[in-house]
Amino acid sequence: MIFDPASYWGDRECDIAFTELFGRFPETFYKGYNAQYPLSEHYENRRDLYNLYHVLNHCNMFGGHYLTQAENMILRLELNT
Repeated sequence: MIFDPASYWGDRECDIAFTELFGRFPETFYKGYNAQYPLSEHYENRRDLYNLYHVLNHCNMFGGHYLTQAENMILRLELNT
């Protein structure tokens, strides 16, 4: 039996957004993904919201440029509302 303590059920866009946070997967991954299950309209506007938690967590642990990154993400979110 395999037990994954980090498993969860959530919005698939959160997982895709996380793949873009610290660089991207190869473009073939995104093309293949979208061919099977296209992302919803305006996903790019929600990507910062999905990744903001992770950036704030890194800001809390490491400080530095993560604070600026979080502030920039929040500004973009404000502009997209």
